[in-house]
Amino acid sequence: MIITILNCDKEYGIGKRNGLLFTLKEDMKFFRETTSGHVVAMGENTLLSFPGSKPLKNRTNIVLSQDPSHNYEGVINVHTFEDFLSKIKEFALKEDVYIIGGASMYRQTLPYVDKVLLTKVDAIGGAEVFFVNIDEDPNFECVYESEPIQDGDYKIKFTTYLNKAKKEI
Repeated sequence: MIITILNCDKEYGIGKRNGLLFTLKEDMKFFRETTSGHVVAMGENTLLSFPGSKPLKNRTNIVLSQDPSHNYEGVINVHTFEDFLSKIKEFALKEDVYIIGGASMYRQTLPYVDKVLLTKVDAIGGAEVFFVNIDEDPNFECVYESEPIQDGDYKIKFTTYLNKAKKEI
């Protein structure tokens, strides 16, 4: 399966200044447990936003950089969106692949994902970049929504959306 995983605020905001809007221990635990041992696919800026710009441990990291001179250690480097999709498809035949950002990667890969794991934060985070309003997208159906839980200073809900019109890569 190809799965998008992210969190957003009430306005579907997902980030600002190449960082997350909120510090959420429960959501980070969910992300770690869900993606550990699997493949994560991301754009270059997402990799650069990690501590030390290092890939996530215990995962195969695929990184798209449009600049062919940018090659990072410890990741599978690709340099075109077509190669990115091809590499995702190759891995998805054997295991789950998680799209983990950033906004451009979420937007471009959304038609190809099987599902979206979206943590909704009951707050407004002053975002500069946004996810689509998936609740208004007729191609997606919400099939799970948790009860609200307290995560630090915020109430969050874990949700799952299925893509009813998935395009093949």
